[in-house]
Amino acid sequence: MSVQERKERERAVREHLIVATARELAEQQGWDAVTTRRLAERIEYSQPVLYTHFRGKREIIGAVALQGATELAAAVRAATAAVDGPRERVTALARAYLDFAARNPAVYDAIFQLDGGLAYAQEHTPEPLKDAFAALLECLGEVAGDGVHPGLFTEVFWASLHGVATLTRSRRLMPGETDQRVELLVDRLAVL
Repeated sequence: MSVQERKERERAVREHLIVATARELAEQQGWDAVTTRRLAERIEYSQPVLYTHFRGKREIIGAVALQGATELAAAVRAATAAVDGPRERVTALARAYLDFAARNPAVYDAIFQLDGGLAYAQEHTPEPLKDAFAALLECLGEVAGDGVHPGLFTEVFWASLHGVATLTRSRRLMPGETDQRVELLVDRLAVL
């Protein structure tokens, strides 16, 4: 292995450590607790070393968002591949999405609530974000209905799921009725 390859590998390991530590700290204490000073202390590198990887917290949030989008896409695809029939796939998608949001609140916020400097719904949207949307579209496009653009339907269904996830987490919806909400979304929005 050349010196250059070793340095690149070490850099990648440091970057992974920064992102993992930021994610862990955000999940434990919220994003306000994530500062470059705290990250530097936790990973035992100086703040200038952090700045060689990320210009600041915004870029760290973006890195967590991209990692989370990849995980969300994988969770949705795994859930929908495990069942047969369009209704079952849409239900599995909705449950996987809501489960991901509930289990990873800080990551979910990084993807959908916080400014990570990422472009959404544009030509230069990063691939992990496009793929997360594609994972939803793969399942939802088939139940959009005649004359309804599959992408538009996917956006509306996704917005509904996002609303349920966000309102549930902020305790603005009655607890314990997530399954009924999923069934209502599937029954009323999807053409099955």
